[in-house]
Parts: sequence; C-alpha cells; structure tokens
Amino acid sequence: QVNLVESGGGLVQAGGSLELSCTGSGRSFSRNAMAWFRQAPGKERDVVAVVNWSGDRTYYADSVNGRFTISRDSIKNTVFLQMNNLKPADTAVYYCAASRDEPWPGQTPRRLNDYDFWGQGTQVTVSS
Repeated sequence: QVNLVESGGGLVQAGGSLELSCTGSGRSFSRNAMAWFRQAPGKERDVVAVVNWSGDRTYYADSVNGRFTISRDSIKNTVFLQMNNLKPADTAVYYCAASRDEPWPGQTPRRLNDYDFWGQGTQVTVSS
C-alpha cells in the first residue's frame, strides 16, 4: 500500500515556526516532484511550495515566499516544509503530495491534478 504521512502540525503563536515532514511508504518517490498544498475552511486547496525531483528547483506561493522553505531527502523518501514567521493567515490543513509518474524535467508542477498521491493532511493553527 502506498502512503504519504504528514507530521509536525500543531498550534503556534504568530511569529513562531513549525517544520512539517511527509514520509512516503510502499514505493519510492525519488523521481516525483513533491509539493505542499494547504486548505483553509471554506477555501480551495492551494499550492504552497514545490520541489522538483532532484531537489535543485523550488517554487513558492507569493504569500509564503521568504518565510517557508521546502526540501527533500530522497533516500529517506521524505519532504519537509520549514515554516518561519507564521501568520494567522497560514492557518490551514497542510497536505503533502507527490506528482504523477511522468517526466517533469526541471519542472515544479503547481496544479492539483498534477499530483496523484496525497497525504491525509496535518492541521496548522497560528494564533494572533
């Protein structure tokens, strides 16, 4: 069974930091782009950050650029999201995702339907 399992969410005060982790099992995702999406209550699921398969290209949504950092350890089949200077607007369920099994040479796919594998989500709540 193929799974992505997130961890590291929680409650933090504005200005604080959290690090999310997502570990895959059942197969390797070393050739897949990996991403973090988030979904706030009543809103659509939006991309937050993407890292390409080799780890040398990243994409960040404007709202998190300069505050969040995505990275991966393909040997451990794990992707990370370091979140600094958190704001109440960052409150959401955060989802880890792995891209479809097709070549993404140097690309950082950003659409929901670019991703076939999803974690169950982890809640991040930022208090003011």
